[in-house]
Amino acid sequence: MDAENFFICGLDRDGVSELLRRGYDPQVYYENDPDLRLVIDMISQGYFSPAEPQRYQAIHDALLRDGDRYLLLADFASYRDTQKAVAELYLDPEEWSRRAILNVARLGYFSSDRTIQEYAEQIWQAEPVVHE
Repeated sequence: MDAENFFICGLDRDGVSELLRRGYDPQVYYENDPDLRLVIDMISQGYFSPAEPQRYQAIHDALLRDGDRYLLLADFASYRDTQKAVAELYLDPEEWSRRAILNVARLGYFSSDRTIQEYAEQIWQAEPVVHE
């Protein structure tokens, strides 16, 4: 796959390692990104569940009180910016189609299962859970 024909966001393996080496504080991301703060506040204040305002409090707690194990807040700005780029490209149907066709044509090497497995093993050192 040609990197210019698809979108990727967030920290890569080296970025994750460096962030963890320096020490990750999700609160810093929350405090310094107004968009992120708005999203987290909406979740914790019941915007998405007005009948049950505390329904998603666990998400807030996992991100800000329990250390954001998956570094989601560190990836937020990259994700937001990438989504903007995707939206801009989508407004150009000819270029969108060209890139989509090239991605499908070169899909042989790329496997989401392989990618997810490598990410879990190499980044998170996660072990598979077998259910019987």
